[in-house]
Amino acid sequence: MPLLGTRDLVADESTAPEMAALDTEAVTVERVEILQVMYEIASGPMLDLLPPALHPTIPPTVTWLVFRAPGGPLGAFTLAQTRIGCRAGVRPRGYLLSAVVDEPAAAEALAARWGYRCRIGDVALKRFHDRVDARVVEGGETTLACSVLDPEAISGGDVQYVASMHLARTPTGSRLVQVDPEYTFHRAERGRPALEAFAAGRWGDERVAPVHPVSAHVTVADVTLPRLRYVSRPDVPAIEGTEKL
Repeated sequence: MPLLGTRDLVADESTAPEMAALDTEAVTVERVEILQVMYEIASGPMLDLLPPALHPTIPPTVTWLVFRAPGGPLGAFTLAQTRIGCRAGVRPRGYLLSAVVDEPAAAEALAARWGYRCRIGDVALKRFHDRVDARVVEGGETTLACSVLDPEAISGGDVQYVASMHLARTPTGSRLVQVDPEYTFHRAERGRPALEAFAAGRWGDERVAPVHPVSAHVTVADVTLPRLRYVSRPDVPAIEGTEKL
């Protein structure tokens, strides 16, 4: 039988972003710099990290996904996300534990329109000659520091960013909101992943324990945050509880 998450959602639902409506229009942000670092995590708590709607990946993984937007409809902002690898039915997804944004206006829009669980902090994405670093600082503490080392050029077709599942309070109740941005790549590079710091408890679950590097990419892309197409009940398998909007 497929494994399903066993996460207790009571605390998560009480602090989940509130979405007054699910009919947001798509927004395109041009020339976004993107960093993604993936690590395998300790398998012991893998079911407890995910809601009952979702299946874990085998092996279980965590992905840090960082966007630096130079401007556009949401203004200039940098967003860092921590996501747990999963599947909704047979589709690969990332369950968003939490996100940090450096601009309050962008954080408000991302939460209200796409269900990003955001808090405000200092988020930096910096390129050096031999690496690209992402760092999040909150209250003077570095809660995330990860890097792509020795990046080498590849095709954008070799990069895949899976859709996210965001727990939110919606007009129809608590739902996992599927957010599947579209990407038009201008540049793509692959390198070695590195992790300097990760304060798992600050990102939503202290049980997330990175144990082995998997992959790392940096890209520049036009990113379209989409109209929402699907939501799922978090308490039953997604194959049963998915609702089309």
